[in-house]
Amino acid sequence: MKPSTGGNPAPGTKTLWSELLPYEFKQRLAQCPVVYLPLGLCEPHGQVSAFGLDTIKAEWLCHQAAWQAGGIVAPSMGYHIHESGYHAGWLEENVGKENPHMTAVPPAVFLSFFLYQLRAFVNAGFQAVVVITGHSGGNQEDLRQAADRFMAYIPVKVWVRSDPELVQGMYTGDHAGKYELSQLMYIRPDLVDMKARGWENVPLSGGRLALGSDADEASPELGKEIMEACVQRLCAEVNHIQAALTPVEQPKIPYSLIEKIRGEVLRGSSSWVTARPWPGQKQVSPYSQWKPYEYYE
Repeated sequence: MKPSTGGNPAPGTKTLWSELLPYEFKQRLAQCPVVYLPLGLCEPHGQVSAFGLDTIKAEWLCHQAAWQAGGIVAPSMGYHIHESGYHAGWLEENVGKENPHMTAVPPAVFLSFFLYQLRAFVNAGFQAVVVITGHSGGNQEDLRQAADRFMAYIPVKVWVRSDPELVQGMYTGDHAGKYELSQLMYIRPDLVDMKARGWENVPLSGGRLALGSDADEASPELGKEIMEACVQRLCAEVNHIQAALTPVEQPKIPYSLIEKIRGEVLRGSSSWVTARPWPGQKQVSPYSQWKPYEYYE
């Protein structure tokens, strides 16, 4: 997938790990030993929006930060936790019997791979990892749990945020509503078609495909405000992280250590936000396609 990079303030400057030549990688690494990991997935954002909204906005933010504050953007992760825990009830309410065409994976699979991604970053020479997830609601909490266990063994900084957390107190995140659709209208207007509703005469929730109730209030102007505020906060954090770094020669991490950390993370599954419903959340109906995922063991 070719990431959506937005406007490049320095023509010719490359930030993608996958596009850098070895000497270019070493130069950027020496200037700023920070790697960005954009996270998202494909899931419905109404009939009006591209499935990959979450990944696209995370990529855009990481590229903007890398251009402005330095660092290298790792390959995106376009698969994320969905279906399990609180997601099951949300999907029943907002998608119903429809096929959501998602790139969803279970929590244990996702968090295990996340730990191996962190290993790859440290072994490549990075001293800090900035993780931006465009898919949130609680998933970022589980990522932070895994990152904390990793940092207990490896002296690197792993900073995890969802994009709404970057602008907390300024804007309120949502799902395919005023907030998210405005973001995509600004960075990829070609991927939003507000005329493609098609759900008005479809009963219940499936035809709406999780479109937010305030979607009609979305605008590219609001999206510009949101995304610029996200970038400003993100760059400020990267500058802070970089200023606090103490260069250290980190030995290569073997599989065995990651397996030890992974075991600790998996044993803590009872505290995963994505493993069970939210407190007070309505139970999934017995015959729903989402019922098997309501509680994840």
